[in-house]
Amino acid sequence: MKRLIEKGLMFGNLIRVNSTAWVALYNRALKKVTGKETALTEFHIDISGYSPEIGDELDDMDYLRPDGGNRQFILLTTEQKTAPLLNADLSVLRDVLRAFITENESQLFSLTARDAVLGEIDDQVWQFSGPADLAAIRHLTISADTTGNHVAEADRLTALIERFRTEPDGWWDDVLIAEMIEQAKKTGDVVRNPVHLQQTGFDVQDFWTSDFGGVYVIRSAKQPAMIFSDPKAHIDLPGFQTMTTLQVNQIAAWLARNALAEPIASARGADAAPILRQKIDFILVDAATRLGIDTGSGTRAELRRAAARMGAQLPSEIRGLSALLRYSEQGGDWPVIDSADPAYFYAIRATPGPARELINRLLSELGPSDVRQLFITHKPLFYRLYQTWSEPKQAYVAEFLAREYQIDKQGTRDALFGPEPGMAEPEVTARAAPAGPWGSARARLSEGAARPPVTPPWGFSR
Repeated sequence: MKRLIEKGLMFGNLIRVNSTAWVALYNRALKKVTGKETALTEFHIDISGYSPEIGDELDDMDYLRPDGGNRQFILLTTEQKTAPLLNADLSVLRDVLRAFITENESQLFSLTARDAVLGEIDDQVWQFSGPADLAAIRHLTISADTTGNHVAEADRLTALIERFRTEPDGWWDDVLIAEMIEQAKKTGDVVRNPVHLQQTGFDVQDFWTSDFGGVYVIRSAKQPAMIFSDPKAHIDLPGFQTMTTLQVNQIAAWLARNALAEPIASARGADAAPILRQKIDFILVDAATRLGIDTGSGTRAELRRAAARMGAQLPSEIRGLSALLRYSEQGGDWPVIDSADPAYFYAIRATPGPARELINRLLSELGPSDVRQLFITHKPLFYRLYQTWSEPKQAYVAEFLAREYQIDKQGTRDALFGPEPGMAEPEVTARAAPAGPWGSARARLSEGAARPPVTPPWGFSR
């Protein structure tokens, strides 16, 4: 993992804490959460205030989630909103924290100028006794205050001021006025400088959790589904279609029925050929390193020579992706590829919509040889698999990501998955039922594709 850290692919973009004042503020908050303090004089924190160095020091890499309860967070600065979230057990946590900081930035800026802000993200589920309890996660609530309770004290003064303004005898209530003056000594002028946090509740439709071996909960689809990475955790649940990641045909059919995926080759705005060619490279690197075939510096020419030496051991995904690549570059008939083909999940991406990021995460788990997509969409799985790879593959992947992805993260994401959706709700347009996630060739022709109509591309998901 040292190679990833050195190249900024792990623990990157963290906030550096190296001042005596910040360390003291952090220790005050840490004492409240864990009852312990750090002896470190310099460390780094993520968006939630979690520090891998302190986790190592305390021998507790989950110290901001004591006893497996709700996730706690410590804010020293609003600049934490740009940092990643480490040890994320719920995929939406970073988005929720970032939205909370953004919506309350001016208030949090004032609060963190004098104290650390300590908070909790409450999923309103007391205990997870089994996967069925995940369906109860529909809303996350954030409660936050400084270690000196500035928000609570300000709320109390605001309530006293309201009594003074509305009660008929407030002007003559010496006890009330004295109480207001005393409270103002603690909080300052909350009329001119109000201290009140907005937007502390967030609705959650779709999420992935690391609990129970990894579970995808997707409620925004027309047919809600729960997909389990661990077959042993699989259960039937009313209101959900439940599947495991081993049931690839069922997942493909569900994606098609709900129009959640589309072929890269016909996705609007996608430059399919370079994407498919790179996916082939990744699969060849994986196969070559497993077979002990030298790939040199990993150039495309060297990978093609390595592929020629594989013979019958050439990965089966290559045939389908190569056929699709030829179609993208030369046209002709659509290759017939269905969900039984190993290339299937490498050749599709999520369609725009509320579940897009989660579907792309699911596709990366179903096609883990595409290490770039795996790194972008599913870092917990990427880091876990990275430790199992051979040294040559680790070196190739780290060098590629540092060279090709780190220099233009947003541009790469846009090229692979399409541009980020706007703030407006996506328009729902009438559409004929697609033949698999690919739609029909005739429908694509009506959108301007200059290719002859053929039988439905890629066949039907069985």
